Amino acid sequence: MTKLKRAILLLGMTIISCHGQKKTIEKPNVLFIIADDLTCTAVSSYDGQVSQTPNIDALAAQGIKYTKAYCQFPVCGPSRASLLTGYYPNATRTYGYVSGRENIGDSRDTWPQLFKNNGYYTARVSKIYHMAVPKDIEMGSNGKDDEASWTERFNSQGPEWTAKGTGELVQGNPDGSKPVKGGNVMTIVKADGGDMVHSDGKTAAKASELIRNHKNQPFFLAIGFVRPHVPFVAPRGDFRPYPYEDIELPYNFEGDWDDIPQKGINYVNSKNAQMTKDQKQKAIAAYYASVRYMDRQVGKVLKTLREEGLEDNTIVIFTSDHGFHLDEHEFWMKVSVKEESARVPLIIKVPGKDPAICNSFVELLDLYPTVAELAGLDYSEHVQGKSLVKTLDNPDYSVRDMAFTTTQGGQTFLLRTDKWAYIQYGENGSQGIELFNMDKDPHQYTNLALLPKYADEVKKFQEKLRHKLKEVRTNDLGIDYSKK
Repeated sequence: MTKLKRAILLLGMTIISCHGQKKTIEKPNVLFIIADDLTCTAVSSYDGQVSQTPNIDALAAQGIKYTKAYCQFPVCGPSRASLLTGYYPNATRTYGYVSGRENIGDSRDTWPQLFKNNGYYTARVSKIYHMAVPKDIEMGSNGKDDEASWTERFNSQGPEWTAKGTGELVQGNPDGSKPVKGGNVMTIVKADGGDMVHSDGKTAAKASELIRNHKNQPFFLAIGFVRPHVPFVAPRGDFRPYPYEDIELPYNFEGDWDDIPQKGINYVNSKNAQMTKDQKQKAIAAYYASVRYMDRQVGKVLKTLREEGLEDNTIVIFTSDHGFHLDEHEFWMKVSVKEESARVPLIIKVPGKDPAICNSFVELLDLYPTVAELAGLDYSEHVQGKSLVKTLDNPDYSVRDMAFTTTQGGQTFLLRTDKWAYIQYGENGSQGIELFNMDKDPHQYTNLALLPKYADEVKKFQEKLRHKLKEVRTNDLGIDYSKK
């Protein structure tokens, strides 16, 4: 970023103080809040019709709400590595449960590290880079964190599935005879006690403490809430607004999978999880309860920011690492690149900028250059995201004409445009393709890819994908992409 561009940007960050005087934010604080496995269908300011998220909604009403934001890999580790390092997963070959530092080297700054190297106090609370949930939360360990990114780092230990309360396993337990268990499974716990029993309550408290303690210096504070990631654990009271008997299951029909490739059937689904109707309803209700609990913790952090008088010089970002299936197509959890898994809520609130809704395609990768630019920091020309700064003044500005997401070892791809969702399994499509008309078929029930009528459209997307992969792999990492 040039000095002239930085000066112009900082002029744009001028706000009106409570005394009517203009104040220029030379070093705005950054508050980055990320939920874990939060789908747009559970956020009431997005698509949620049952689940209510009043604190996230209040932030959305004050900031820019992006309606077409997509993660770059619908699995925790690679998604977080991508947005924090500034590279696509296919550029770094970061497809697993790592920080991403392993593949970018020590000479490149991560997003928070850039702020640290420019005089900011940088801290994370709980899960920002990858942590295994529930294991790392139970142990209070760092997971796959990148120590170089932070001035300080704090973990929030919690009991997870061992919390005292009423527990039930609704995955792989059709007769209900098995006890609750840990791991990446749908265990439900209606927990005794209040918010501070669990990790997210402790995270909100520590974040509030850090805001109070560091309000007189520029900070980059990253807050990672682990709910609604499984296990679905929340205080008992958060389940009351969602009696499972009242949960309406998504529309599904026999033969829905017949026109999609085998690779397109998600790794967890109602069939291999052997879930009964009641268990499906209980899982969705428990997910909503977990979201309700997490949303309340978001509200606590934002309240502290307001009470400390920091709203006028703090950029606030809220998002999730990816979405989550709640029985759509009888799919559960993440990994798939269908809408419910790949799309994420994204809200950016910048002092002095009017609230608005932006319908441009954007990617989580875009956060790095956006916030760096807002803070007037020089960042590497090799960072692969695109700045969203222009959307803050003009929400109709188009950042991208499509979103790109990959999964399954970087060999399954999504290209999402206004009209189409194109999914390809394998770089040459040898394991199958999917094409959905999102205007007429927003729930993605009918795969058009193999119909002769759409052959030309498929060819266009195949060419777009080849071009995109070539573009992604043109970087400064020195990786030989000819080797698997």
